Amino acid sequence: MKRLLTLLAAIVLTAAMLPAQTLTQLKREKPDLEAIRKATLDRTSPYYYPRLMAEFQRNDTLMKIDKFRHLYLGAMFQEDYNPYRSSDRELQYRAVLDRSKKLTRQECDSVIVTATRSLEDNPFNLGEMVMLINALRGKGKTNLANIWQYKLNYLLMAIVSTGTGDDEENAWYVIEPQHEYVLLNMMDLIVSDHIFYDPCYEYIAVKNTSGRDAGGFYFNIGPLLEEYYRKHPDEL
Repeated sequence: MKRLLTLLAAIVLTAAMLPAQTLTQLKREKPDLEAIRKATLDRTSPYYYPRLMAEFQRNDTLMKIDKFRHLYLGAMFQEDYNPYRSSDRELQYRAVLDRSKKLTRQECDSVIVTATRSLEDNPFNLGEMVMLINALRGKGKTNLANIWQYKLNYLLMAIVSTGTGDDEENAWYVIEPQHEYVLLNMMDLIVSDHIFYDPCYEYIAVKNTSGRDAGGFYFNIGPLLEEYYRKHPDEL
């Protein structure tokens, strides 16, 4: 897993960056995970998970942050949840994600097919989502690219809404380790170091695009690990 995280940290993401103004205006609130669990498993709730996922998979931009928070964090409480099922497949695109290189139409077609297949298996493979957006734009499919960009932005905003990332008490919650890197890349930051704070926290140091130290952010992976080991006790 450490090797995968190291490679993910090196991926250059080229979809539109998260607007700074959007992040500064976003309400930050530590999630009540037990309330989210109950809501997403309750058939009478507006946050019942199958309905949320069906709404997410429609090609529109109607879902807002509250539903995205329940969709994103509620994924941990679904029986098929596995935060380590993201494959290395996205790494094959590293060569074509360089900002200075424009994808050929053939490369775009290949990325669209593979990324779409990957997202059907794991709707929260954010790295593949970034690649799909880039490839759709390369093919001139702007409207569809904008819909995927909306989904990506709101999933990342769902993460940011869980805290400030400034310390352990206000750490950001993620449901997959790769999301830490995608989020920071989409904030136009470059990962410079990754420190594990056993058992629940990670600290990721970052630099800005000029190569200057820009501090770092804390992530809470305790709930992720708890649900993973509950569903996969053989991994303990």
